[in-house]
Amino acid sequence: MIGDSPFAVEPWAVREPSVDLDRLGVSESVFTLSNGHIGLRGNLDEGEPHGLPGTYLNSFCELRPLPYAEGGYGYPESGQAIVNVTNGKLIRLLVDDEPLDVRYGQVVEHERVLDFRTGLLTRDLHWVSPAGKAVRLRSERLVSLVQRSIAAISYTVTAGDEPVQLVLQSELFANEDLPAAEDDPRIEAALARPLVPEVHTDNTTGATLLHSLRGTGLRMAAATDHDVHGPAGTETHSSSSENIGRTTVICRLAPGRSLRIVKYLAYGWSSRRSMPALNDQVRAALTAARYTGWDGLLDEQRAYLDEFWAGADVEVEGDPQLQQAVRFGLFHVLQAGARAEGRAIPAKGLTGPGYDGHTFWDTETFVLPMLSHTVPDAAAHALRWRRETLPLALERAQQLGFEGAAFPWRTIRGQECSGYWPAGTAALHVNADIADAVLRHVGATGDDEFERTVGLELLTATARLWRSVGHHDGDGGFRIDGVTGPDEYSAIADNNLFTNLMAQRNLRGAADVCRRHPDEAAELGVGHEEIASWQDAADAMVLPFDAKRGVHAQSENFTEHALWDFGGTPPEKYPLLLHFPYLDLYRKQVVKQADLVLAMQLCPEAFSPEQKQRNFAYYEQITVRDSSLSAATQGVLAAETGHLGLAYEYLCETGMLDLHDLAGNTEHGLHLAALSGVWSGVVAGFGGLRHLAAGLSFAPRLPEELSRIAFMIRWRGRRLRVEVHPGEARYRLIDGADLELLHHGERLTVGKAEVTAGIPAFGPVEPVRQPVGREPLVRRLRAGGSS
Repeated sequence: MIGDSPFAVEPWAVREPSVDLDRLGVSESVFTLSNGHIGLRGNLDEGEPHGLPGTYLNSFCELRPLPYAEGGYGYPESGQAIVNVTNGKLIRLLVDDEPLDVRYGQVVEHERVLDFRTGLLTRDLHWVSPAGKAVRLRSERLVSLVQRSIAAISYTVTAGDEPVQLVLQSELFANEDLPAAEDDPRIEAALARPLVPEVHTDNTTGATLLHSLRGTGLRMAAATDHDVHGPAGTETHSSSSENIGRTTVICRLAPGRSLRIVKYLAYGWSSRRSMPALNDQVRAALTAARYTGWDGLLDEQRAYLDEFWAGADVEVEGDPQLQQAVRFGLFHVLQAGARAEGRAIPAKGLTGPGYDGHTFWDTETFVLPMLSHTVPDAAAHALRWRRETLPLALERAQQLGFEGAAFPWRTIRGQECSGYWPAGTAALHVNADIADAVLRHVGATGDDEFERTVGLELLTATARLWRSVGHHDGDGGFRIDGVTGPDEYSAIADNNLFTNLMAQRNLRGAADVCRRHPDEAAELGVGHEEIASWQDAADAMVLPFDAKRGVHAQSENFTEHALWDFGGTPPEKYPLLLHFPYLDLYRKQVVKQADLVLAMQLCPEAFSPEQKQRNFAYYEQITVRDSSLSAATQGVLAAETGHLGLAYEYLCETGMLDLHDLAGNTEHGLHLAALSGVWSGVVAGFGGLRHLAAGLSFAPRLPEELSRIAFMIRWRGRRLRVEVHPGEARYRLIDGADLELLHHGERLTVGKAEVTAGIPAFGPVEPVRQPVGREPLVRRLRAGGSS
């Protein structure tokens, strides 16, 4: 076991056996339900106590100021922040005039369970009021993965040994108060009570509230309807005002009798549709949900998840915590992207307001590879969103003096929202990351139509950027100077290796796709000369290498910089960016997160096995993992280079990040890229999955801590099952035509019959070390240390 956890360890669920008021924010994030369109944080039904209330609609955001001490050309004028919208989760209960509140009376039993197979969050509570009246409560909550606009709650109250009078208030509540989260009062003011009331209506069993935002002008609607099942004499009525829609149910329950309501919720928003149209939209969604009924919604949800797990499940034997963590990650990443059609996948999904709800390059580099192999349609929709924002990226590139497209470092609706240009505007690799996601998605799906209609345009626009940003030097090399790579502790560097390799892949990929679709390329103005110029730039790309040390340099001259004083940096001074000036960080050999090591994972054929060994050892000793993105990548390369025990430790660190709140900020939302990284650590790390020029490739190996792994991936219309045991791997197609793949470089043909292949022994490797005090966190947790 890795440290203490408030959650029970189970293979298919997260169970909280009691309520911990000091950890409400963390459990609210962990118990979030979402479908990529709606996100409901796992707040208690009665709304209080809470850590951080949260109900989100994907991309429904308000403008916020970006204050600068000094202005500059090209600085974004405003940012965007996701808005906490109308809360429809609220169901307040009064037991003989005593509000149910777990801070008062006696909590005899309180358990919550998030089930990955049903998609349900269930809560069981046995509560005795201060006056001694006992009730049992069972609530079940879902956000539909099938009916995009719908969430629903089944809420049942059962009387104890005495009769009780119940008053149940099921609410829509807009502009609820939130804990202060920003240091800048101007930002607080911009986001305080952001929803402007427009229309409110009610009927006997429900209500509708419509609001708009002042800055962006976006409009939203939220509506409820209820099925009520109670004893004779149960009364129901509703009312509404500008910010509250309330349905009240009152009844008397005899001992052992129950009151049950089913609450249907519908949400919609638009930048174009009128208020009447939005009203009609959510009312129609409610009609469809009521027609389906609670049991029908459950059946739809289970069928959807059965299909998902049939093509995505990962089995881990030998570590129950890791088994739970990998399915927890798969479930939440699915929730983030399943129905996000036409919208981005934010770094926190819809689990909290962290990063203001922004999308970064994390999505394309960490999340989409998993989705392309498990839920390809979700990955395609995320890339279509990038294509929809292409006009803004073209405009931004023009503003910066470049050709092609400059996609934003952080955004919600496509505009650049980063006010810190060395880590934002200068991190041009985001454009190659998007192109890489396109190439990987097409490789995994074989979707020629997607390549022709979406991929071609994205690849062309990003290739044009690199041809514009870079230049041929006097020695014939193609240089990309003055950029920031994934490691934000090394900014404005020349020839960042990750950026250059990814740009090279972008340029070659664009050239290949344009050759395959010449008519569509011609419509974009791409001719033979431009394709040739992309190819020339790619072939001449400068890839810094330090011959004296025998390693690649993260950027030009990086290995000549002074080393950071790791021994003199106490643990409380991490993360470094909060305790040291960037000027000091930029001049030293200290790496925030995997940069060159990530390049070795994404561009494996650019390095020899010996180079990977030396590079990994060199950068391991200067990487401090001040980012949640790093451990997963370091684990994948640790596995590839034979450091299997270290790979296992990094995988555990990634997997426990949110379940154990290792970074201390899970209350603001889950770390979606790290959740994807758990999948990557198993499938790309111990499974050795790579996309190579020769085709789909695996190089599996197990650490001593695990006795077996098995996983499913989708590949070009097939479902492939891979099972790894000590000494051998087994491959079998569940459906689809026979598949040719590589196993440790050996070509195999796999069909419905299982194919077994031996795993070659890995030669001895020299141990690697980390900076002082920055060893894998799980070592400290296992030893009983602090996180």
